[in-house]
Amino acid sequence: MAASHHRLDLEDVGDVTVAAFIDKKILDESNIQVIGNQMFSLVEDDGRRKIVLDFGNVEYLSSAALGKLIVMDKKVKAANGQLRMCAVRPDIYEVFRITKLNKLFTIFDTRDLALEGF
Repeated sequence: MAASHHRLDLEDVGDVTVAAFIDKKILDESNIQVIGNQMFSLVEDDGRRKIVLDFGNVEYLSSAALGKLIVMDKKVKAANGQLRMCAVRPDIYEVFRITKLNKLFTIFDTRDLALEGF
C-alpha cells in the first residue's frame, strides 16, 4: 500500500493500537473508503482487539465517515475487542451527541485517558 493511501497513523502502546487520523477533513468519499478499509483491517487482518481512534487532527467528519465508525465499532465488538475514541473536538462531539453516537462510542478527552485501564 502506497504511503499516500495511509490515512491513519498507527502506534502501538503496549497491546493497544492507537490510530490517529491524518486528515483534518474527512469528507471525500474515496478517502473515507480508504480510512474505513484501514480501520477494518486492524481488526480483520491484524487481529487487533484494543484500539484507540485519535481524533486530534480532525476538524470535520462527513456522515459517510460516521457510517464507517459505526461499522468499525460493530467489528471490534464482534471480535470481543474494545474501541475507544479520544481528542474529539466539541463540534464533532456535538454531531455524535445529536446522532446518539456518544452513547455507542466510548469517548475520552485525551489519549492518555483512553489508554488508562485498557
